[in-house]
Amino acid sequence: MKIYEEDKQFYIKAALERGTEEEQEQLKRRLDDIDWSVLEHISKKETINARGVFAPLDAVEISEIEAKEETFKEAGHQAIRAGKVGAVLLAGGQGTRLGLDKPKGTLNIGLTKDRYLFEQLILNLMEVTDETGVFVPLYVMTSNINHKDTVDFFEEHHYFGYPKEEVKFFVQEMTPACDFEGRVYMESETQPAMSPNGNGGWFGSMIKAGLLEDLHKKGVEWLDVFAVDNCLQRIADPCFIGATILSGKESGAMVVRKVAPDEKVGVLCTEDGKPSIAEYYEMTEEMATLRKENGELAYGFGVILNYLFPVKKLEEIADAHMPIHVVEKKIPYMDTEGKFVKPETPNGYKFETLVLDMVHMMDSCLPYEVVRERAFAPIKNLHGVDSLDSARELMAGCGIEL
Repeated sequence: MKIYEEDKQFYIKAALERGTEEEQEQLKRRLDDIDWSVLEHISKKETINARGVFAPLDAVEISEIEAKEETFKEAGHQAIRAGKVGAVLLAGGQGTRLGLDKPKGTLNIGLTKDRYLFEQLILNLMEVTDETGVFVPLYVMTSNINHKDTVDFFEEHHYFGYPKEEVKFFVQEMTPACDFEGRVYMESETQPAMSPNGNGGWFGSMIKAGLLEDLHKKGVEWLDVFAVDNCLQRIADPCFIGATILSGKESGAMVVRKVAPDEKVGVLCTEDGKPSIAEYYEMTEEMATLRKENGELAYGFGVILNYLFPVKKLEEIADAHMPIHVVEKKIPYMDTEGKFVKPETPNGYKFETLVLDMVHMMDSCLPYEVVRERAFAPIKNLHGVDSLDSARELMAGCGIEL
């Protein structure tokens, strides 16, 4: 049975009844293209969101990294020069919280000159080119909302000096949103309510965009995936790549030392013996305050969304299918009378895959400590904590002229 034939789907049925013949056909075509199996996860939401037994995981710390820097770098340089490393920029979001009705990466972070967030990330990546003499292939994940604006922005700025042929764009997959009874909301007369499939959906979206063939053709064996909002992001960092490869671990994660037990950051640890991330709100008081013999926090290293994954294992994960998390959200929608409703409290479910599951599906992971002031300056707000203001201060401390 097609979804628009189900009795309970009254938002869809109401839209079909209101629509013209042309609108009806357009809506039916869209509905036929959607994978509705995500709705089956509503009944499994408690088991999917359940967590296992956490335990601390030691990191390779800055002192050790400094002592072995040349060895790590050499191994990283070899992998990069051999074309084995690619980078994936997660840039599907809009800059709404920053007062910007455009892709977040188009934010101008300059003070005395124009300097865009996308531009700064490219400059960070170019440091690797300066070191190795090669360009790392860059894959940029956009969304259905910001794809055209993102591509146009890169074109307009001539890819900020990066070779156009080394940059590929792909759109993050979307999943339907529904009410608590599994009735799919409508966004407009011809469009069901859809939302991005979470930060763990990037590799599946790459496959859907046909980029697996590109990875194989180029011989890319490792992908460094990172978020757009950290303007000090160390991308395809040779030392990080080398340390991960030489450790024999299956994956790597950049981490920063927590400033306080209650800092709101997910920590890298193990869960049922495999690498995982415990979100700050999942940690008990005992976990948050537990200390090692030397007095340091046992769960002391926070993730900054910069991971190194092997392509071969990512393909296995994609084939096995990642867990779908059912998340309560506020979902704007069109009611059965065609009026647009903007709820003030959660009114339904969105379906997301999470990068923490990607980490957990790896056999092992190397937590790699970076200096917070040199590698972590997220821009989530205009002012205050993790803001444009704080990022500018940190960049100035790194000698970056804005």
